[in-house]
Amino acid sequence: MAVASFKTNPYGLHELLKKCEGGLLQLPDFQRSWVWDEDRIKSLISSVSRGFPIGALMTLETGGVVDFKPRPIEGAPDNAVTTRPEALLLDGQQRMTSLYQVSLRGKVVETITPKKKRVKRLFYIDIVKALDPTVERDEAIVSVGEDRLLAEDFGRKIVLDLTTREKEFERLMYPVSMIFNWDEWQKQFIEHFMKDGEFPKKWDVLRQFKENVLDNFIHYQVPVIALGAGTSKEAVCVVFEKVNTGGKALDAFELVTAMYAADGYELRRDWYGKDGEFGRQHRFKEMLRPAGQDSGIIAAVSNTDFLHAVSLFHARERRREAEAAGKQGKELPAVSGNRNALLNLPLDAYKKYQAQVEEGFVRAAKFLHMLHIYRVFDLPYQTQIIPLAAILADIGAAWEHEANRAKLSQWYWNGVFGELYGSAVESRIARDFLEVPAWLKGGALPSTIRDSTFRAERLKTMRMRISAAYKGVNALLMKTGAEDIRSGQKFDHIVFFGENVDIHHIFPKKWCEDRKIKPAVYDSIINKTPLAYRTNRIIGGAAPSIYLSKLEQGDKETPPISMQNLDGYLRSHLIDPSLLRADQFEAFMIDRQERLLALIEKATGQSAYRGETEDEEAETDSETAEAELTIAA
Repeated sequence: MAVASFKTNPYGLHELLKKCEGGLLQLPDFQRSWVWDEDRIKSLISSVSRGFPIGALMTLETGGVVDFKPRPIEGAPDNAVTTRPEALLLDGQQRMTSLYQVSLRGKVVETITPKKKRVKRLFYIDIVKALDPTVERDEAIVSVGEDRLLAEDFGRKIVLDLTTREKEFERLMYPVSMIFNWDEWQKQFIEHFMKDGEFPKKWDVLRQFKENVLDNFIHYQVPVIALGAGTSKEAVCVVFEKVNTGGKALDAFELVTAMYAADGYELRRDWYGKDGEFGRQHRFKEMLRPAGQDSGIIAAVSNTDFLHAVSLFHARERRREAEAAGKQGKELPAVSGNRNALLNLPLDAYKKYQAQVEEGFVRAAKFLHMLHIYRVFDLPYQTQIIPLAAILADIGAAWEHEANRAKLSQWYWNGVFGELYGSAVESRIARDFLEVPAWLKGGALPSTIRDSTFRAERLKTMRMRISAAYKGVNALLMKTGAEDIRSGQKFDHIVFFGENVDIHHIFPKKWCEDRKIKPAVYDSIINKTPLAYRTNRIIGGAAPSIYLSKLEQGDKETPPISMQNLDGYLRSHLIDPSLLRADQFEAFMIDRQERLLALIEKATGQSAYRGETEDEEAETDSETAEAELTIAA
C-alpha cells in the first residue's frame, strides 16, 4: 500500500515568519528573487487583516534525497545564512517574503510600483477606515515613502505626515511593522493620550481595531503542505510544475543547478556565463552564425537539451557497468533521457562528459550546414539535434569519414521524412544513441530507419512551412545542387543569406487562383522550390512561359540567359523545362512529384509507399497537430 510522502498542517503566521527570520525556513537557491509590487503587498496585507485565505505553502524537509543549496528569504538577518534550515519553502516565497518584509524586518521595504519604478515604502493600516464597513479594506492599507510623508500635487502638498510616533497616534495610523508588537505600541498610545485626557474617547476605537483587525494577524493560521525528506527528485519537479503556474516555469536544469550548488558547483555559470565570461549558450548562439544574422543553427539548443545529451552518456556507462557485472535483461538500467534521468545526473558524470558533448553539438552544427540547413527556422526537428550531437560526440573523429557521414545523413533523413521526431521522442533519442554508432561499425540497421515510411501521396499534402518533411525537401533540393534560375548560383550559405533565399511557388499563386486551382493543390511542396528574393520578384504572378521569357531576355539588372542554361537551372530543381514552358500545370505536378519522390528515396535509402493513403483532410489535421507540438516545444 502506497503511503503519502507529505502531510498538511496549519501553522501560525507569526511562527512561520519567525522561522524565516531565524533561517529555519529558507528557499532553495534556484528560486527567483522577490518581485512583488506595492499594490500586491497591500492586497496581501488586506486579505490577512480580514482573515481571508492567502493560499497554502509548500515546504520540503531538508536532509533527504533532494539536497538543494539553501538561501534565506530576502531581507533576513545575516545570521540566517549560517543556520541549517529545517525545511525549504517550495511554494509561497513571494507571500512569505512580503509579509516578513512589512511586519518583522523593521526596515523600509524596497519594492516597485505597478509601472516597475523602484521605490522604498512603509505600510500602515488606517484604523478608522479599517473599521468602516462601507470602505473597501484595500483602501485602508496605506503606503508612504521612507520619509513617512504622503504628498500630492507633485510633492508640493503634504497630505499625511507620519514622521513621529505621536503623529501616527494622532492620525490613528497603525504601522504594519508593529502588528506582532501590539503591547509596545498600545502602551505608547495610552501614554500619549493620557496626557491630554483624550484616551477614553480613543480607547473604544483602538479596542475594536485590536479585536476586528489586528487579532486576524496574531491568530492567522496558514495551511502548510510539508513534503518529507524521502520525496524523490522527480516528484519535486512535478510539484513545481503544478504549483508554480503563476511564475517562472521550473525545469530540470533549474533543479539540477540547485543540487549541484549544494556541492559548490555553479551550473548556471557553464550555461549563461559570469563575470565577463561567455557561457555555453552564447557559444551555441554564435556557432556558424552568418554575418548579419542574429544567431547560428544550434542557437535554440536549450540547457535541458544539453543535459539530456550528457545524461545519455552517463546512463550508457551505468548500463555497461551492469553488463560487466553479469546482469541481463530487465536487470540492466535503462538508457533514457527523460526528466528523471536528468535529475539523477551526478555532478561527476556531468563534469566527465560536458566538454565531449559540447563538441558533439559543434559537429552537429557543421553537419547540418553540410545538409544545407542554415537557420533554426529551417530545422525539420529541433529534437533530433539531441541524438545527432550525442552520436557525433560519441564517434569522435570518425564523423569525418565520408562513409560515416553518408550513413548519418541516411539516418537523419529517415527521421525527417518518416516524421519520427515530432512527439514522444525520449525513447527514440535513447535508441538512436545506442544503435547508430553501432551501425556505423557494421551493426544492425537503427530502428529509426526500420520504422521510417514515406508515402508518395504525402508530397501533395505538405503545404505548411513548419512541417518537418516540407523543410526536408527544401534542404535536399539545395544539397543536391539546385541553382537559382536567374543567377545560376548554387545555394551555399553565402548565397542563401546574401540573396535572401526562401521557398517560393513555381506556378505563381496568382496564376493558379486565376484558373480556379485550389490552394490545397498549388500550395503543396510539389509546386515550390528555393529561389532568391530578386528571382521571385521577376516571377511575380505571371505564367511560367512569360517569366521564363523575361529571364531569357534579361533587363537592366540581369543579363540575358540562354535557353540552354535556363533549362539546366530548372532541371537542377527537378523541373521538366518543357512542361513549365508550356504552362502544363497538371502534367508538371505529376512529373515533379515523381522526381521529388526519387530524391527522397535516394536520401533515405528506402522505397516510398505508393499505396492508398489517408484523405487530404486527415493529412491536414496531422500537420496542424504537428504544428501545435512544434510551437509548444
